[in-house]
Amino acid sequence: MHKIPVTVITGFLGAGKTSLVRHLLKNNQGRRIAVLVNEFGEMGIDGELLRSCQVCDDEEDEPINNIVELTNGCLCCTVQEEFFPTMQQLLKRREQIDCILIETSGLALPKPLVQAFRWPEIRNGATVDGVVTVVDCQAIASGTLVGDFNALEAQRKADPNLEHETPIEELFEDQLACADLVLLTKVDLVEEKKRIQVQEWLQQQLPKGVKVASCPHGQVSPDLLLGFNAAVEDCLDSRPSHHDTEEEHEHDDEINSVQFVSNQAFEPKVLIDKLQQLVQQQEIYRIKGFVDVPNKPMRMVLQGVGNRFDSFYDRLWQTTEPRQTRLVLIGRQLDSAQIESVIQN
Repeated sequence: MHKIPVTVITGFLGAGKTSLVRHLLKNNQGRRIAVLVNEFGEMGIDGELLRSCQVCDDEEDEPINNIVELTNGCLCCTVQEEFFPTMQQLLKRREQIDCILIETSGLALPKPLVQAFRWPEIRNGATVDGVVTVVDCQAIASGTLVGDFNALEAQRKADPNLEHETPIEELFEDQLACADLVLLTKVDLVEEKKRIQVQEWLQQQLPKGVKVASCPHGQVSPDLLLGFNAAVEDCLDSRPSHHDTEEEHEHDDEINSVQFVSNQAFEPKVLIDKLQQLVQQQEIYRIKGFVDVPNKPMRMVLQGVGNRFDSFYDRLWQTTEPRQTRLVLIGRQLDSAQIESVIQN
């Protein structure tokens, strides 16, 4: 029986992985695609966004939901508990599936996940067709997060308290080192000259032969994402990682997620002002969730990285669900009591 090709979509927080997967699902060209979403935090925000595409179920008498969420954080730490049995279930349905997408958490290392495909129980039925790394062009251009390594190094030397940035820097490098293709998102927010500079810098960081392609609004041809035929699990030695010499990698335990759930409705501008205030007070990397807006029949999706916030209305509130504002905030040593106090007041 054929092996199911698996495409791993990796990238830092807020880079646009979910938008990319949504677009691929809506433009699947007849492919039957199963999606595994690896969430950081217990609330399935990304999974709900993907389900809202409404193209993920078979139109049979008993619909089969092809979207599977793994909510325990890093995939490489939960393979025994969730990933392994999930893959076993998918492999039982291999005749119904043309390919699998795995959207990793922004804090997950890609290489340990690929190594799981060496297990005999998975290797005989699936292969990692390719690894696609998504990079936020605007973040790199502005030097935020891990964008400007030279500036980060200078700051680290001047302020030893910034040493805690190192794990994120290494994560970004590992994501590039494991890639078969790098997609540059949010290019529409950067001047063309700056985009070219970012692309040229990225190209210097990548293994020989790995290309960088622009991906405005997460829209790219499925033919570019699928069909690498790389059998990545068989060539991991050529994809170096900072953790190759470690038997088990250690995560930065100070990175945590805080969930905010409220029956209160919020005016978008008021809520965003409060969240921007929190970003100044705490080290928050990412905010995402759904907002109940007064007198609006539709649910608002809110996503934020740094001081940048984007929002859109994705669908009508369903009569069977509570109209709640639900947010997940991801950062370092986040104070949940302060977060709740600022948002509620």
